[in-house]
Amino acid sequence: MESGAENVVPLRRTAPEPLWREAVGAQLREERSRRGERIADVAGRAGVAPQYLSELERGRKDASSEVLSAVAGALDLTVLDLTRRASRHLVPAPTCPSGPLCLAA
Repeated sequence: MESGAENVVPLRRTAPEPLWREAVGAQLREERSRRGERIADVAGRAGVAPQYLSELERGRKDASSEVLSAVAGALDLTVLDLTRRASRHLVPAPTCPSGPLCLAA
């Protein structure tokens, strides 16, 4: 009986997939830098500590939805804007040459 193991194609990623908090943090920092603003100014408008915003930007902390909304708003963004920007920077999931679904045995 044929096992099918000879048809298995190993999946390889070119780089490790970033964490969601890293992708969001990078977008927060990018937008703040683009606007030429200091962490303290954005943090003050958002109602968070500058140290906490710094940790968010570096992808060290996961923000609650309330904090994410406040920080995004302080940068004149919506959570939807921020989510869309962050999702563009995630590495796409690998696909199988034979189709969209890969199964591991």
